[in-house]
Order: sequence, then C-alpha cells, then structure tokens
Amino acid sequence: MVKSVLITGANGGLGKECARQMALLSTTDRVYLACRSLEKANAAKASLEESTGRSIFEIVLMDTSDLASVKSAVASLKTPVEGLVLNAGGMGGKDFDKLTKEGVIGQFAANVLGNVYLLEEMLKAKMLTKVAMYAGSEAARGISKMGMKQPNLSTSSVEEFISVCDGSFFGSNIDGMASYGYIKYLGALYMSSLARKHPNIRLLTMSPGGTSGTAVMEDAPLVMKVMVKTMMALGITKLLGLFHKLEVGAKRYVNALNDETYKTGIFYASKKPVLVGPVVDQSTIFASIKNTQFQDNAYKAIQSFLP
Repeated sequence: MVKSVLITGANGGLGKECARQMALLSTTDRVYLACRSLEKANAAKASLEESTGRSIFEIVLMDTSDLASVKSAVASLKTPVEGLVLNAGGMGGKDFDKLTKEGVIGQFAANVLGNVYLLEEMLKAKMLTKVAMYAGSEAARGISKMGMKQPNLSTSSVEEFISVCDGSFFGSNIDGMASYGYIKYLGALYMSSLARKHPNIRLLTMSPGGTSGTAVMEDAPLVMKVMVKTMMALGITKLLGLFHKLEVGAKRYVNALNDETYKTGIFYASKKPVLVGPVVDQSTIFASIKNTQFQDNAYKAIQSFLP
C-alpha cells in the first residue's frame, strides 16, 4: 500500500476526492495537495482534515501549465513520495488552442506537458519510489455514444505527434473535443514508453471514467456541455453507461495506486462502449496503444518541448 502520495489538481473534483479516500486508509501517512492557488489549497486542506479526521495533508504550490513552477515545487519536497497522481488537466477552457511559450496548445500543456515534466523531474531527483498514475480518458480510444471518434493518424511518426502537440495537426478550426482525445492518447503512449525506461517504478494510465462532479464538462464546447447536462438531467447518461459518481471515479485512482495487479505500462479504462463499470486494458479495444514504436515516437515528440 502507498504510504505517501502527491496529487496534482487536488483542490477539487477527482483530485480532492482521491486525497480524501487515500487519507481514510490507515496505511497512508502523508498526502501532498499540489494546487495552483494557495487560497483554494488551504480551503481544500481544511475540508479534508474535517471530513477525514486526519492532519496528514501538506500543500505544494504548483501550476502544471508553468514548467518553472513545477521545477520549483519538486525542489521544495524534502522527502521522497511513494505515489504520484497526475490528475491536473481538462478541456482547457476557451483558450485551449492558444500556444504557450513552450510552443504547444494550452490543452496539451494542461493535460500532458506539465504532468510529464513533473514526473520526469521527480524521477530525476529520486523523489518518487513506487508508482505514478496518469489520468487518462476513454476519449483516447473514441467514445461513439458521445460522437468522439478514435484518433486517426497517418504515420504516428515523431513529426506527426509534434503536430498534435502544437495544434497544427488539426488545422485552423480546432474542435476541442476531438483534440482532447488525441492529446489523452499521446499521454497514454508516453506513459507506456516511460514505463519501459524505468522498470523499478510502476507507471500506468488510469481513466476515472465518465465522472459527474468535476469541472471537465464546464470547459467543454457549449453544444457538448448543453447536450451532456440535458442528458444527465433526463437520466439518459446513466442508461447509456456514460457517467458514475465522483467517488467511483476517484476510487479507480486509489486502486491504481495500491493494487499491483494493475500493471506498469498499461492504459486502463472502461469497456467499450461505456464509461463506467470494470476497467480493461485499452489495447484490447484500440491496438495502436500497445505499439512500442508509436509509444517511443510519442515520447520523443513530447520530450522535444521540455527544457
């Protein structure tokens, strides 16, 4: 069981709920809340202490969209942690397609680049000892019931993956829902490649599934947001197997950290075509996910944007 864990995006939603569930385990003795805002971090810490009856939470100020902030946060850690949850992400808001100073679109920076840099810096500093979990998404294999197609690349070369990172792959009119799937796909490929480079650390991808109570859909395009909220209000999403409760999504994270039957290098998410229920190896649905050449090309593409 993981005794200490650092969670990005920990002031709300899945990150905060994961922190709560980890703290309720008697084997957990330290939970680091990585947050951008000190005010929100303090509020989350107070809430978690009240709900769990434990004072094991520490705040780590970190903005995963700012690589300098990530590096500084890692330097501030005094002792290694056993587990890392790379949860920060989302649709990226209205400026999801704007380029950052690193030359990638904001959506990619939030979901992949900052999380990857954190993981790499912690490995380099020997500040991670057991397991890291990247928050994936079924969008990486396509979600037919939500009109999200499976990623379709011509070559899956380093250059093509770079074009996904900087947004040029999508042309001038980027669809935020479509780009999100490709970006989460790259994140999962990267984790699988990195797992082969660090055999002593368990590195995997776990999707929380379709989870209510998060801010992800608030950043979604208006049409998609209205459609999903309407379907949820009518109970249609439950019938279609598209959403479960926040606690259930966060439990997937906790299981990924503590249950070693979830193997290194694997991307776990719901069975096709739902977003709830048991998780399975996604390469059984989308074979490209287990292609080691694609994994390594994604790794090289993402590395090209890191300092």
